Amino acid sequence: MADETGKEVLLEFHRVGNAVKVSAVDPETGIEVSIVGDPSAGEEILKQTAIKKLQYVLRKRGIDWSS
Repeated sequence: MADETGKEVLLEFHRVGNAVKVSAVDPETGIEVSIVGDPSAGEEILKQTAIKKLQYVLRKRGIDWSS
């Protein structure tokens, strides 16, 4: 899937007991982050949260997300 900037992001959802683990991967760098959330929050909110965390980690490492 693509984020709001059009950059591709790979997402993976895993149900773990009463929670959902969402992993987001930047295919260009291979950097992966994950979050754990409440399934009742909804898939879209969980996706947005994982993507925002990926953007944060990339910026922290000095990688330009917008390119």
